[in-house]
Amino acid sequence: MKVSGESPVEANKSKSKTPRKPKDAQLLKQKSPAEFFADNKNIAGFDNPGKCLYTTVRELVENALDSAEAITELPVIEITIEEIGRNKFNSMIGLANHERVDEALYDDFETDKAREKRLAKEARFQETQAKNAALGKKVKAPTAFKPTKSREASYYRVTCKDNGRGMPHDDIPNMFGRVLSGTKYGLKQTRGKFGLGAKMALIWSKMSTGLPIEIFSAMKGHTFSSFCRLDIDIHRNIPHIHVHEKRENHERWHGAEIQIVIEGNWTTYRSKILHYMRQMAVITPYAQFLFKFLSEYPDKNMSVRFARRTDIMPPAPLETKYHPSAVDLLLIKRLIAETSKQNLLQFLQHEFVNVGKSHAERLIGEMGPDFTPKMAVKSLTSQQIVRIHQLFRQAKFDDPSGDCLSPAGEYNLRLGIIKELHPDMVATYSGSAQVFEGHPFIVEAGLSLGGKDVKQGLNVFRFANRIPLLFEQGADVVTRTAVKRINWSNYKINQAQDKIGVFVSIVSTKIPFKGTGKEYIGDDISEIASAVKTAIQQCCIQLKSKIVKRIQAREQQERKRSLNKYIPNATSAIYEILKEMSRSHASKRRRYEGKDAELLKQVSTHVVTEGTLREKLAQHVGQVDYEMALEYATQAGVNEEPREDITIPPLEAEYEYTELFSPIFVFRLVA
Repeated sequence: MKVSGESPVEANKSKSKTPRKPKDAQLLKQKSPAEFFADNKNIAGFDNPGKCLYTTVRELVENALDSAEAITELPVIEITIEEIGRNKFNSMIGLANHERVDEALYDDFETDKAREKRLAKEARFQETQAKNAALGKKVKAPTAFKPTKSREASYYRVTCKDNGRGMPHDDIPNMFGRVLSGTKYGLKQTRGKFGLGAKMALIWSKMSTGLPIEIFSAMKGHTFSSFCRLDIDIHRNIPHIHVHEKRENHERWHGAEIQIVIEGNWTTYRSKILHYMRQMAVITPYAQFLFKFLSEYPDKNMSVRFARRTDIMPPAPLETKYHPSAVDLLLIKRLIAETSKQNLLQFLQHEFVNVGKSHAERLIGEMGPDFTPKMAVKSLTSQQIVRIHQLFRQAKFDDPSGDCLSPAGEYNLRLGIIKELHPDMVATYSGSAQVFEGHPFIVEAGLSLGGKDVKQGLNVFRFANRIPLLFEQGADVVTRTAVKRINWSNYKINQAQDKIGVFVSIVSTKIPFKGTGKEYIGDDISEIASAVKTAIQQCCIQLKSKIVKRIQAREQQERKRSLNKYIPNATSAIYEILKEMSRSHASKRRRYEGKDAELLKQVSTHVVTEGTLREKLAQHVGQVDYEMALEYATQAGVNEEPREDITIPPLEAEYEYTELFSPIFVFRLVA
């Protein structure tokens, strides 16, 4: 049948046509770095509201520590989490409060049937409680039976204040409003690496509340302070500045104070945040932390102060050059583009570690006839760069030293453990620098027994570049080593019953994290696994010696008690023997000479009595016990004598001094 108004040819053409694609289907689209991290926020540790609150606190605290350590200032950091109710939050964003009209529309609406079920459950619970009380059984604390849990968001204002170096006024917008920009790029041991930190918290704030971040900052010696209120343009990765001004700084304060309002969940992540602060106090005992939580309900407020224990800070980590075995083609090309050296010989000498002049000349000679020491490094072709890379992977180089690293040190690690856990025993060990894929690393460990708020069994505390790691513990190299590779019974330690604290800190110019969350170090790197095991074993050996000495001291106390118990009987028996001997001596049935005769004469004249013998024997037992206890205390490093007056200098010393650092002590020369 022919369609009206359409020829057969036109009908066939219309059937053979393919649908046209939209014009924009073939367009190439791009995402800014800020937009990428907003879409993949779990990469930076912003998985859910609770984790977002924890990560925000963590990033702000670590930035504050870096800022204070950069000017060798003993860190004083105040962190406050303030709960913001819905009405207050609506007021902050200029939104009028609105009462619900249709209750059944909301997910926390409780139907009549659900209410009846809940009330019946409450009645049964109360009846059971009454029966238990009548029978004298233990009554459980009353529990609240709540209706369906609401998914209503909770909001918090997080404030972090430090005494660091502050930020240059003109740099503040880019430091907070431009992702992947920062001061921590380069080959150096750093807490942060990718220029995220507070910027990711700002992105989360923009996604969850829409409110900007506020920054107060002042640099040391400046007469003004900076105030900036900004958010971030996600699609263009640039700061959106609301206010940026200079203000008077009459107090000559220096540092930074950052305030940000975000959605979070304090209830579920309270323990994680407090655990993080406690572990940070362990690894940085030279810092003072004041943590506050402010609620709408005053009875929920809390304040925790982590006091400073020492004024000795680890030396600042140094920026270093790349090891030839740790570079790839892209990095070699970047180094060539950025180098100020003119020829190939100078480039190899000055842009890489452990490449001296003679070694560089040998390398160039091995590269082939197309290479000469004086050739311009900027003239290298892509093929020649590949040849250099191949040689770097095959040639032999000395391992890089660990001089550029800054471990916490046994001194600080020991003080931190004692300050926060109050253990009965503690041992520490700092290993020498080792190498993984051209990057130096140092493993230091601490081991404690007993302590305050420590659970029975293994309690593993992990640190990477002096940052506590709290998540994904089961797959971490430290946990697996402590659980599977250490035979604790060999060291007189009961893995199930003793309160064991295992502290392992790894520092490196490159921490080989696994996964996107950067929360654990894999168990597949043999160099690190071996170093971790050695460090823990060295601590175990130290503790074993102390435990053995303690066991011996306990056994000595038992022997002393036993001897004291039998002193009267032993004294009576000995005295009877002496009296019989004195009678034999007096009757000349048996003669004794020298000291023996003198003693028997004193017995017969009652100069030496049974009471005298009892007193002397008790003194002898006490003297032996004292000497053994003193020997134990000396070997355990807890010598109680001599007791002399000591003077403790103030933390804020006014004198000048020079410090010489060692893994186990700090030698201070006072001018």
